[in-house]
Amino acid sequence: MPANSPEEICRIFKEHMAEGDLDALLNLYDPQAVFLNQAGEVKNGDGLKHELSTFAAMKTRFDFTIKQTVQTGDIALMHTQWTVSGPQPKKVYAIEVARRQPDGTWRWLIGDPFTVMRAEP
Repeated sequence: MPANSPEEICRIFKEHMAEGDLDALLNLYDPQAVFLNQAGEVKNGDGLKHELSTFAAMKTRFDFTIKQTVQTGDIALMHTQWTVSGPQPKKVYAIEVARRQPDGTWRWLIGDPFTVMRAEP
């Protein structure tokens, strides 16, 4: 299921994560997507798959509130508060960049759900 807006990516991500559908989750990311993990390491391709696989296997519940979306042309900057349930519940403030695809749908291009956590003392 493709996202027809940057904001819709979050809703679809939540659904696919609850289903544990790793392939559908990966389809929400641009082919050139990069993801910064909690350690600040840049992950893409198989690294991104690895980062998502543990959460998908546990069918982790993700809830979200989109704080702000700023769009120019085919690029959107998103500020999103995520609440993650599971063995170690947490709240994260994600900064994400989405890009409109040639077919008009949207996918995440850059994801950093730990910026605020890394910046706090």
